[in-house]
Amino acid sequence: MCRFLVYKGTEPIQLSHLVTRPKHSIINQAFESKLRMPSSRPMNADGFGIGWYDPLPAPATLTLPRATSIPAPPEPTTPLEGQTPSHSSHSQEYIPTPVPPNDPSQDIQVDPMAGLDQTSVEILKARERERELENERPCLFKSIHPAWSNANLTRLAEKIRSALVFAHVRASTMAGAPSEDNCHPWMFDKLMWMHNGEINEFRKIKRAVQQSLPEELFLYPSGYTDSEWAFMIFLSKLKDPHARSFSHVELRDAMMETIRFINKLSKEAGITGPSLMNFVVTDGETVVATRYISSRTSEASSLFFSSGTSFDEYQEGGLYRMTKADKRENIIMIASEPLTFERSDWMEVKTNTMIVITPKMNLLQIPIIDEHWVTPQDPAALTRSRDFAIKMGFGLGFASEQARNDAVSAAA
Repeated sequence: MCRFLVYKGTEPIQLSHLVTRPKHSIINQAFESKLRMPSSRPMNADGFGIGWYDPLPAPATLTLPRATSIPAPPEPTTPLEGQTPSHSSHSQEYIPTPVPPNDPSQDIQVDPMAGLDQTSVEILKARERERELENERPCLFKSIHPAWSNANLTRLAEKIRSALVFAHVRASTMAGAPSEDNCHPWMFDKLMWMHNGEINEFRKIKRAVQQSLPEELFLYPSGYTDSEWAFMIFLSKLKDPHARSFSHVELRDAMMETIRFINKLSKEAGITGPSLMNFVVTDGETVVATRYISSRTSEASSLFFSSGTSFDEYQEGGLYRMTKADKRENIIMIASEPLTFERSDWMEVKTNTMIVITPKMNLLQIPIIDEHWVTPQDPAALTRSRDFAIKMGFGLGFASEQARNDAVSAAA
């Protein structure tokens, strides 16, 4: 069982308001999850990861300031022997015009390509493209230590600000020692990915997954989790995973194809148990997240979203709330578990539904229609069992009133 959190806002937020300060921050969810059962999985202590995009703009075009010193007057001309200096009524003493110091209007735009051969020009252009791409890539901070005891995370969270943040605390479902390579989120150029859930019996389809990938994506993973390989599948469904920009439709369609492909391989391998696929991906502009289970009768892992104009601490002790002053959506958050227990702050995402946050801060809810989809009008949609998600420790959600009431009492 893992927990993740996504923040997207029109303005950068200090990370501490998401990961450390709230009473039920994602760090606290690492050791005191309120909406999770059973107690056999009490902690998310197998590492954590934070991903964010730098809000600073790309470096400006190279400029050199104009010299502010007064130029020297021209050297006087000495007349040739036998000549008499001529004087004109228009001649006057040379008086240089002073240039104000630090005047930006006097800056000279410098073309770094001037005077270079073609090879040098291509090298400089490649370096410039790399600098621009590096500025678009997310920053990652991961550790295998428990999130609640990592002093570096606490210090960094007080200094870093970003308008798009991923946070994840991990409880491993696979054998092997904890490794930073297996901690979420992962990145590929400007794309970032997280997962809460488990692909059932992944070992049975791992070879087929790897064989389906192009060479670059087959060699890319540094860890061995089902989550990272699912990211590779997603990348393979994009027209160009190295693209500098993606439409929200392209990311949405690639996510749909990823789920369909995993289901196809699982069916061909004879896997009958359901897979829990709460995926989330972003390119720094769009966010696509899913609440999904490959079953018509079971509930998926919990997932919620909240939106408003501000997210603030209204009372000391880490008590936060989402404020909605008008119809604008300045902030949208997606979380496996709410950061507050104000019921009105959070909406539960329906099972087998995708949510998309567009670059213009529109929130779309899209049903994932396949053989596991149950229409809301079907009475079976109201009788999905929570037993599988509870057994796997992936959260109850607000579907359980008793769990919510217990959580509110414990948080009080």
